[in-house]
Amino acid sequence: MASRVLIFGATGYIGRHIAKASLNAGHPTFLFVRPGMALSVEKVRLIMSFKHDGAILLKGSFEDYTSLVDAIKQVDVVISALGSDNILDQLKIIDAIKEVGSIKRFLPSEYGMDVDHPRLLECPSPGGDIFKDKREVRRAAKKAGIPYTFVSANCFAGYFLAGLANIGEFMPPSQEVNIYGDGNAKVVWVKEDDVAAYIIRSIEDPRAIDSTIYIRPPPNILSQNEVVSIWESLSGITLDKAYIEESKWLEDTNGVLDTNHKSAMQHFHLLFYLGVCCDFEVKDEFEASHLYPEVNYTSARSYLQAFL
Repeated sequence: MASRVLIFGATGYIGRHIAKASLNAGHPTFLFVRPGMALSVEKVRLIMSFKHDGAILLKGSFEDYTSLVDAIKQVDVVISALGSDNILDQLKIIDAIKEVGSIKRFLPSEYGMDVDHPRLLECPSPGGDIFKDKREVRRAAKKAGIPYTFVSANCFAGYFLAGLANIGEFMPPSQEVNIYGDGNAKVVWVKEDDVAAYIIRSIEDPRAIDSTIYIRPPPNILSQNEVVSIWESLSGITLDKAYIEESKWLEDTNGVLDTNHKSAMQHFHLLFYLGVCCDFEVKDEFEASHLYPEVNYTSARSYLQAFL
C-alpha cells in the first residue's frame, strides 16, 4: 500500500510540483492548509485543483500545535516545502512528529544547495540566514531520532536555466547575457517536475533513510558557458557576453540595500563564482538519477528548446 503523504507548503514554488507528483504516483496525499491561504486567489485555485485531483485538505496553523499533531497522525510521510520565511516553523513540525512517533520519513524544506557545504557555512547575512535556519532544522530532526531524507536539487530550471542565469530574468535573452567570472563553474540545472519526481521516489526507498540525496543528472552538469552555447546553437542567435569579474560582483553586492536582492546575489556568487554545486564528489548510491533511472528527466537542451 502506498504511503500516506502530508505536505506543508503545497502551494509554494516547489511545493506545488511535489503535491502533483505525489498525487500522480498514487499516494494518498494530504495538504496542510493554513488560514493565510484564503487571502490568495491563486493559492485557493491551486489548492482546490489538488482537491479535485484527490488531495485531502487538513486545516491548521503553526500556532495551533494540536492541529499539527492531528494532521501528522493521519500519515506515514511528512514533506515540507515551506518558504524562507517559515523554515524555523519546521521545528514545531518536528516536535509534533516526535510526539506522534509513527512517521516513517521526514523531508524538511531543502531542495537547493547542500546547506552543510563549508562555503555555505561561511556565507554572511542576509544570504546565509536561510542556510543557518535549514541547518538548525537538520540538527533538530537528527536529535529527535526521526527517519529523514535531505534532498539537494541544486538549481531550479525555472529560476536559473530559463534566463541563462541572468539574475532576475526567466526567459532566454535576445541580445546580451551576463557571464559570471570566466563562466566555467559547473552548475546542476534541474526541472522542477523532475525534482518533485525524485523526491517522491525517495520517500519509500530504504536506501535514502538518514541520507542526503543529490540530484545531479550527468547531462545537466553544465557551466554557464555551456548553457549559453546550447541556447545559441538552438536559436541561431549569437549573444553579446558581458563578463563580470568576481571583485566587481562582490562590490555590487555590498552596495545593495534590498535584502532579497542581496541574498540572491550572494547565492549567485556561491553558485557561479565558487562552484559549490559540483566541487565535491557524490557517490552513485546518493545520486538521484542513478538511484531512480526510471525517471525520464528533462535535459537542459530539451528545456531550452521549449522557448523556441
